[in-house]
Amino acid sequence: MGGADIEKPLLEHNQLNPVFPNCPGCKNAYLQSPDAGVPYKQFITVFLLVLCSSLPISSLYPFLYFMVQDFHITKSDKDLGFYVGAIGAAFMVGRAMTAVLWGIAADKYGRKPVMLIGAISVIVFHTLFGFSQNFWMAVLTRFLLGLFNGLHGPAKAYVSEVSNANHQALGVSIIGTSWGLGLILGPALGGYLSQPALKYPDIFTEGSLFARFPYLLPSLCNTVFAIGVLFVSFQLPETLHKHEQSQQMPPPNVSTTDPEMTDKLSPLPNDLIEAQQDQKKPLLSRKPFIGGLVLYCIWSLHDMAYVEVFSLWCVSPKSNGGLGFTTADVGEILGLSGFVVLIFQLLIFPYLSNFLGPIMVTRIPIVFSVPMVVAYPAIATLSGMALWVIVAIVSCLKNVFTTMIFTASMIILNNSVPQDQRGAANGLSVSLASVFKAIGPAGGGALFAWGQKRPDTSILPGNYLVFAVLGFIGFLSCISTFEPFLPRSTNDPFSEEADDTSFSQSIIQLNLSLLALL
Repeated sequence: MGGADIEKPLLEHNQLNPVFPNCPGCKNAYLQSPDAGVPYKQFITVFLLVLCSSLPISSLYPFLYFMVQDFHITKSDKDLGFYVGAIGAAFMVGRAMTAVLWGIAADKYGRKPVMLIGAISVIVFHTLFGFSQNFWMAVLTRFLLGLFNGLHGPAKAYVSEVSNANHQALGVSIIGTSWGLGLILGPALGGYLSQPALKYPDIFTEGSLFARFPYLLPSLCNTVFAIGVLFVSFQLPETLHKHEQSQQMPPPNVSTTDPEMTDKLSPLPNDLIEAQQDQKKPLLSRKPFIGGLVLYCIWSLHDMAYVEVFSLWCVSPKSNGGLGFTTADVGEILGLSGFVVLIFQLLIFPYLSNFLGPIMVTRIPIVFSVPMVVAYPAIATLSGMALWVIVAIVSCLKNVFTTMIFTASMIILNNSVPQDQRGAANGLSVSLASVFKAIGPAGGGALFAWGQKRPDTSILPGNYLVFAVLGFIGFLSCISTFEPFLPRSTNDPFSEEADDTSFSQSIIQLNLSLLALL
């Protein structure tokens, strides 16, 4: 199946629909026609936009421990977790404050400008973060990055608006894949490229720019990628309908002198419109949506706390229950995890999702994640190559599970509401999840610092407490996947059922395209 044919006449599927020649949504309405193919170009561009937005979120975790050390803000290394958590949470605090506002702006001015502003915010504020020389500058630049980056919610609405019912789930899964991949490749990038003057002295000499700003290089790499994505994204078509009654033109082959046709083209009476609006069920009264939202938020809390704790655990000294890894070691492990996640999501996940349904694709990895995370402290007793191999294996499994859960959760959320409420649903989910994602790094860092101060207690000493709490949060996520919290109806789209055969063929073709691109 090929992509949408941009040469075909617009809005030809319904001759009674009015045509607004200056409306960007009308100009691209052919993308939602029943016979339209997968919009590969739009999907891949949105994939890159979301990746550009997600890379800076977690790229700092491998080096935050050392960055806060360089700020000389604490008297003891055991207190570093509090400050590391504050920097990690600043982005999500900013995003939680404005995610709904960016959603409203996207509904009023268009999806494309909000997504472009998100890419610009990465270019400006993530670069400034790399120049941070004190704790408060690091917190402020991360906060501003979250405040101005409202890309995620409009992106999820956009992929639904450039595709028909058969391909909407495909678009949502692409966003989940991109987001999860960014949260894994970001730390790998930060681990390899931070402190370059220490790691690569032959290339970056003492006294050079990157010696004076040891955490600038990974930020600049993200910036260069964001600039390229911004340039490519200007070609995206806008999908928001902007109608003014004076612009309205009759559809082709409809006579404006025919009274019957003129009546059909006239706007609906206000009282009829109000009656239809009264019959529309409010978003927050939809129990399946609330169930999906609870699952998404709890796992967001778990994942962001895990990302924070995992990096701190890896680089903290063996004497404190850590692994004693360098940032390069963490980068290698997370880079391997990112590669495994990419292959799994593109080649295996679509078949699992079609075969098991999104609820089971969410529940099964949670069931496996919980005992695995609780067992992490025992891994610290290993050493040498055995330690590296075991950590790499569990990291790959954990990140594959997390990407599966987030992707399936977004499909569940979109299946829980009709299409005309998906924009609001996505904006609300981003805003609430941002609150939990802000709590995750702050809580994870504080919990890690607390665990470091109680290494000899009889019950859950040191890091055993940290990972036990993460396991408990994962257990709550597992409970939320069962009825009555999450009804089985969320396995299927709210409105029209998609053609499974068409969906399978389309997702395979898109996966091959993305794999070739990456």
